[in-house]
Amino acid sequence: MTKLLVQNLDKSYIINEGFGKRSRVHALRGLNLEVNEGEFVTVIGPSGCGKSTFLMVVAGIHPFDSGVLLLDGRPISEPGLDRGVVFQDFALFSWMTVRNNVKFGLSMKGMPEEEQHRISEHYLRLVNLQDFADVFPHRLSGGMKQRVGIARAMATEPEILLMDEPFGSLDAQTRKSLQTQLLDIWRETKKTIVFITHSVREAVFLSQKVVVLSARPGKVVETIPINLTYEERVSLSGPLMEYERRLENLIEQQIKGDASMRPVRQPPLAQSPDMLEHEMLD
Repeated sequence: MTKLLVQNLDKSYIINEGFGKRSRVHALRGLNLEVNEGEFVTVIGPSGCGKSTFLMVVAGIHPFDSGVLLLDGRPISEPGLDRGVVFQDFALFSWMTVRNNVKFGLSMKGMPEEEQHRISEHYLRLVNLQDFADVFPHRLSGGMKQRVGIARAMATEPEILLMDEPFGSLDAQTRKSLQTQLLDIWRETKKTIVFITHSVREAVFLSQKVVVLSARPGKVVETIPINLTYEERVSLSGPLMEYERRLENLIEQQIKGDASMRPVRQPPLAQSPDMLEHEMLD
């Protein structure tokens, strides 16, 4: 069953080139993607290909120019509790305890306090933070903060979990530990996940399917099913390494192709300064 459907998605920005000149840059063009219910899908590609932009469009945070974007057959046009988002920079509320951070979305839904407590306790146990429920975020390590972010995003039981390089700022050992924990959480919950990363190994280790984007403007150049057992993933087996090499070659081709092409931009636009968008192209 299709959970997320993306057809011919276009997204562009107006950027300031200085001296009053503004031009339009295309971040995504003609992007097509289908994510099935319960799938773990990772999106990867050259730096600046529009991975994070795509995720923010699906989250409803950034508008898109044209195309079809459906979640469970319903158009996406704004943020909603049917999508949980985990950011790279944790984005926790510093004045709230761990428990209250996890309960935040539940309170926004108007859920009774007793139910909020029950659900938050469940997800804190899921990420092994039940003993830190009354602690404030400044006392937590980076890995623990991100586990709070995952619990908070999942507590509202969204239809899809969107993760924008959630482990990118962590040290290697913490990152590896959280990758394994996330894989275990996905195997237990079968939550639909779309995950953005720069790391080929992370993409192969976590995913059922890896989507490779072209250099900007981003579009899907290949979708690779990852047919590995849990044991093959955690042992970094030979088949896992083969998938890594295949993905590295694909991304290298996109980088070389981008370098050989002269950038094409539309003529400067005369929009007023308030039309300027300050959004990531990655």
